[in-house]
Amino acid sequence: MNQSLTVSIDAMGGDAGPAIVVDALLRVVQRHPGVRYLLHGDEAQLKPLLEKRAALSSLVEIRHSPERVKMEEKPSIALRRGRNTSMWHAIECVAKKEAEVVVSAGNTGALMAMAMYQLGLIEGIERPAIAALWPTKASQSVVLDVGANIVASADQLVDFAIMGAAFARAIFHSETPSVGLLNVGSEDVKGNDAVRAAAQVLRNATTLNYVGFVEGSDIPEGKVEVIVTDGFTGNIALKTAEGTAKLIIEYLRAALTSSFFGKLGAFIASGALNSLKRKLDPRASNGGIFLGLNGVVVKSHGGTDALGFSSALDMAIGMANSGVIPRIAADRAGITPQPAATAVS
Repeated sequence: MNQSLTVSIDAMGGDAGPAIVVDALLRVVQRHPGVRYLLHGDEAQLKPLLEKRAALSSLVEIRHSPERVKMEEKPSIALRRGRNTSMWHAIECVAKKEAEVVVSAGNTGALMAMAMYQLGLIEGIERPAIAALWPTKASQSVVLDVGANIVASADQLVDFAIMGAAFARAIFHSETPSVGLLNVGSEDVKGNDAVRAAAQVLRNATTLNYVGFVEGSDIPEGKVEVIVTDGFTGNIALKTAEGTAKLIIEYLRAALTSSFFGKLGAFIASGALNSLKRKLDPRASNGGIFLGLNGVVVKSHGGTDALGFSSALDMAIGMANSGVIPRIAADRAGITPQPAATAVS
C-alpha cells in the first residue's frame, strides 16, 4: 500500500525549522519503506540538510518555496498573502493529487484557512475539527475538537461526533466506537444549550454508538473511544494533560536522583521507569488531524522535536488510505440535523 504513497510536508512550519523535519524523516523512512516525501521550503536551507543524510536522497524531493507563514500571523492575512509560502504549496500538492496527505507544524489558524480554501469541506459538514489521540488506561481515545473552533453550535458538535467516530473506526478498527459528549456532569440537565441540543440529536442517531455525557476524569479512564467538545475546552484539556505528564516526569526524576537509595531504586526499576516515561511522553501522540476536509491534513505541535514530528508523520501515513473521508460523508448524510438547531431549555 505504501509503495505509491506521497506525503507533502511544510518544512518551514514550527518553531525549530526544517532541521527537525529532516531528522524526523530519518526515523520514519525505516518504519515506512517506499513512501515518498515532498519537502516545501527554502531550498538553500533544505539542500545542505539532505546532503548530509544519504538515506533520504532517493525518497525526498525539495519543492522550493521562498516564504513561510509566521506563527503569529492572522489566518486572514496568511490566506491573502501566503500563495508563495511553504504551507500553501504543501497543501496545494494534495489538492492537485500529487500527494495523499499534508503535514505541517505551522500556524494552526493559517493551516485551517488555507486547507479549507484549497480542499473544501465534505458535503454536509459545517466546520472542520482537529482530532487528537489521547492515551488512556485501556489504550487510546479520540478527542475533538482540540483547537480549530473556539465555540461550537449543536450542529457542529454533532458533526464532530460523526467525524470522530469515523476516525476511530479507521485507527482502532472498531466498527461501533463509543461516543460521549464532554460535559460538567453526566446528568441530562447539565451543560449549556448547545451540548444538550447535540445530545438530543445523538441519542436518535442510529449510525452512532452514543453513550451520553462524560466528564474530564472519564477521558484518561477510557470510558468512551470518542470524546466530543468545542475547541476551546478541548485545547485547554489537552495542554493541561500534557503539562501534567511533564510535571509527573520531573517529580519522578527529582525523587530518583535526590539520594543514593533513590538512584539505586531507579537503577533496579530502570526498565519499568523507561516504559512509564514513554507512555507519559506527549511526543508519542503528537499530531492532530483536521477532520471534515476533502483531504487529509495533519497538524503537528509547533514546538515539537524530531521524535514528535515523526509521530505526526506516522499518523499521516496511517490515515492516507484509511477511507475516513467517504465514511464521514456517508454517516453525515444519515443524520437529520434540524433538532440540534433548537436550544433545549
